Amino acid sequence: MFRNRAALPRLTPFKAIFLAVSFALIVYMLVVIGGLVVYPPLPALIESLLSPEILFAVELSLVTSAVSTAFCVVAAVPVAYSLARFSFPGRGVANTIFNIPLALPPLVAGVALLIFYGPSTFGKMLSEWGLDVIYTPLGIVVAQFFVNLPYMVRVARSAFETINPRYEHVARTLGCTEWGAFRQITLPLAKSGLIAGLVITWSKSIGEFGAVLMLAGATRMKTETLPIALFLNMSTGDLDLAVAASVILIVISVISLAVFERYTGGRGVF
Repeated sequence: MFRNRAALPRLTPFKAIFLAVSFALIVYMLVVIGGLVVYPPLPALIESLLSPEILFAVELSLVTSAVSTAFCVVAAVPVAYSLARFSFPGRGVANTIFNIPLALPPLVAGVALLIFYGPSTFGKMLSEWGLDVIYTPLGIVVAQFFVNLPYMVRVARSAFETINPRYEHVARTLGCTEWGAFRQITLPLAKSGLIAGLVITWSKSIGEFGAVLMLAGATRMKTETLPIALFLNMSTGDLDLAVAASVILIVISVISLAVFERYTGGRGVF
């Protein structure tokens, strides 16, 4: 009995202060977020969640985020593997360029995309071909892809860097091609990290607002994703619908973070 007491960690004033600050901030965050969820009466919340506008926003958000995340995965895997394994001139510059969208305010990224797909020569060419990006659901996918690709690249690169290159070398000495070693050895070993990156990228795509607003606009029942629905209903004073959109986004965020922590083991990659 006394031995077990002696084994308990000693709570020093230093630890007590740091733990108290951590606990206070945890309570603060839970109260703020929980207050939003429990603010509307349950019948009003359910009615808002089942409204045609919110259901449309959910469907559009799910479709566009799934498409943009698929594009992010396809594009990020070769980029992340190249940055993790290959040495080439300008590697540091390339890494910085891929991280620019992380530092840019989403509104700035949205304006840049608006210019590129609008009045630029490339944008006019697309318009002549009948491919409209601005103020369309396609613009939502483009904005989500541009802003969230760096997240997938960073997570995938971290996953590849944790794999010892010797596994690939051994596979190649046994007759595997470079592609065969990558497909049969590297990808399976990096599966957990890639799944984590996919989930967090999808979650951020659903929650993307600034770039989507600039490029796709905020047209009700056309380019109305969940964040846009929140924005529009707050602008018109319909708090119930705004809270309904917020609750859905909170649930998606919590689930995505839980999956991310599960597959990364709590390792920070950002």
